[in-house]
Amino acid sequence: MKLRDKVVVVTGGSDGIGRHICLKLAAEGCRIAILGRNSARLDQVVAESLALGAAEARAYSVDFMDAHALAHTAHLIESDLGGVDILINNAGVWHKAGPLDSIDADMLVTTVQTNLIALMQLTRHLLPSLRTREEAAILNVASKSGVVAQAGQSVYSATKFGVRGFTDVLKEDESESGVRVAGLYQSGTNTGMFAKAGEDVPNHIFTEPEDLADVVVFMLSRPAKLWMHDVRVEL
Repeated sequence: MKLRDKVVVVTGGSDGIGRHICLKLAAEGCRIAILGRNSARLDQVVAESLALGAAEARAYSVDFMDAHALAHTAHLIESDLGGVDILINNAGVWHKAGPLDSIDADMLVTTVQTNLIALMQLTRHLLPSLRTREEAAILNVASKSGVVAQAGQSVYSATKFGVRGFTDVLKEDESESGVRVAGLYQSGTNTGMFAKAGEDVPNHIFTEPEDLADVVVFMLSRPAKLWMHDVRVEL
């Protein structure tokens, strides 16, 4: 796919992996809709993206816990940018590792809603637009935790295994529509996500987010006859 001027929606784009994906896509000349919660950080990524060569970059502050807000944001994006060519579902949160009964009840709901339900809701809203494009793709940035069971990650892993199942079925469902679907299953990434949850994890075990963003751009920019639908990245 030729990425220049493609309309790309990136969730969780205000920092971490999402920010680096936006910056790499900006250098390719994409038109980028950047979704996240923090307006100030979103505006900063917009500015960085435009400086790097994005054909267009817009910020959309949205609460992923709010289904109505997600629907409204999807409508705004389509209205502002005239449709969508690529959806990159990247937004996610982490709960501190531990036995199930140690995970706060509210955090359980937040993790499932943000990592899985919101991803499905936004995809559902944007899918009709994606189907109208000559070339279209959905890339779900999942996690190694959607492939391998790891102690202390019961709720987080449930969401990521859910993303994997959703991705695999969506790929089959859209096989005739022209919308290509892929999952990216990466090991721990140096984004600060663990620190936000109060987890002290040494940085040397992490993949760097800019390297992972390179993988995303590589996946999306393959020739039309090629598609990398299941990519796993580990140190």
